Amino acid sequence: MSGNLIGYARVSTRGQSLDSQVDALVGAGAVRVFQEYASGATQARARWKECLDYLQSGNVLIVADLTRLGRSTADLADIVTVLGHRGIGFRSLAEPWLDTTSAHGKLIFDMFASLAEYERSRLSERTKAGLAAAKARGRLGGRPRTMTPSKTEAAQQLRNQGKTLNETAQILSVSVSSLTRALSQLSRTEVLRAGHEDDG
Repeated sequence: MSGNLIGYARVSTRGQSLDSQVDALVGAGAVRVFQEYASGATQARARWKECLDYLQSGNVLIVADLTRLGRSTADLADIVTVLGHRGIGFRSLAEPWLDTTSAHGKLIFDMFASLAEYERSRLSERTKAGLAAAKARGRLGGRPRTMTPSKTEAAQQLRNQGKTLNETAQILSVSVSSLTRALSQLSRTEVLRAGHEDDG
């Protein structure tokens, strides 16, 4: 089995050392170790992508510990599941119970994956409950309004002073589209108000 072990080592910054991880992986029999300096919070990791492209059916990916791959149970379960579908095994040196090349390790991983799925389901339920509660209070989910009434008033004053839309948007730290939309709504409101006053 030693000829098919591929290692992956990662630290978050260049100021940290990969030596201990690499030594442990080589000592465990890894014939190649992909070394990464990147945060575990992002999936956009160049060396990790190279590692995935390099791995073939029959290989076993080994890491020093689970935190080298991801920061959540769900992420780890997804990664190991995808590897399994490609015929690639997985081992963690710090967590020897997670070894998908053995029947016992596979059983443990199935339980691990079930817990991850439960975690995802609970998160989804909490999100839906939060949205429902917000809707009941008259608030909808999504991004907060960037153009508040005070910003709209300031925008109108800046435009009256001769500022362009781009200049006004930059000063207020909003997008031009949000600014234009708010000013258009304000103009319509003023037209309607003027019409009502004329009727009166």
